[in-house]
Amino acid sequence: MTTSRRDFIKKSAFAVAGTSLFSSSLFARPVGKEVLGLQLYCVRNEMKADPLGTLKELAAMGYQHVEHANYVNRKFYGWTPAEFKKILTDLGMTMPSGHTVLGPNHWDATKKDFTEAWKFTVEDAAYMGQQFVISPWMDQKVRQSKDALMQQLEIFNKSGELCKKSGMKFGYHNHDFEFSEKFGDKTLYDIILENTDPNLVMQQLDTGNLYNGGAKAIDVVTKYPGRFESLHVKDEIAVQGGNEKYESTILGKGIVNVKEVVDLCRKSGGTTHFIIEQEAYQGKTPLQCMKEDLEIMKKWGY
Repeated sequence: MTTSRRDFIKKSAFAVAGTSLFSSSLFARPVGKEVLGLQLYCVRNEMKADPLGTLKELAAMGYQHVEHANYVNRKFYGWTPAEFKKILTDLGMTMPSGHTVLGPNHWDATKKDFTEAWKFTVEDAAYMGQQFVISPWMDQKVRQSKDALMQQLEIFNKSGELCKKSGMKFGYHNHDFEFSEKFGDKTLYDIILENTDPNLVMQQLDTGNLYNGGAKAIDVVTKYPGRFESLHVKDEIAVQGGNEKYESTILGKGIVNVKEVVDLCRKSGGTTHFIIEQEAYQGKTPLQCMKEDLEIMKKWGY
């Protein structure tokens, strides 16, 4: 699809698929409304083996909102945006956010503009009714120098401007390196939050990942009130062996004090999206864990 073809689609009242104009006005969820959802990476193997069956099981559990972690060649889990949207709608579900890494291939430094691949990413996210287009990674080359990092954060802000045209926000999701890597006396995470415009770039705090970087979720939320419009609600337990000290577990069973964190975020953190994520299962099936996690969040009043 060429640029002119995309412009034609945006102007056509009959071609709803791919139009950011129609998607932002008709499908986007109202900003400020609380969302309790699930990151589909939790059930990554199930989504690979039987995506439709897995989504049906999640809907039967009571999940109404999901966050994708699979967007390849303009398809979500192998479906076109139109196909995936219909599947979710038929199941009574929506997808208010999604994860797609904003990588080096998405920015053309010579043109000082995003490549078609990223423009399509934003376009398809808008069609799906997303509020947030979230990048869950930062390329290691970007983290090797302060100048490269600052250039990347400017690209984040520009992505926020692009997303804003479709009524969305760009977002960043942390892992652990943001808290263990520093320039001078500031962590990467401090630099990221200080140099991204909160009106354009939201932060999705993963309450578990940061423990492997030596940080605690409650401390980060307290330090930056109002900056976390979305949370990956995750608990952690200590593990022996492997590359990391901690792995995720059933909510309330680990060391994060998750309820305290989510309650603080609801009260003063500006958080409206509470997205459950568990990536390790301690002998249970992922779907069993997802059911337990949802029941716990509901018991906590979410």
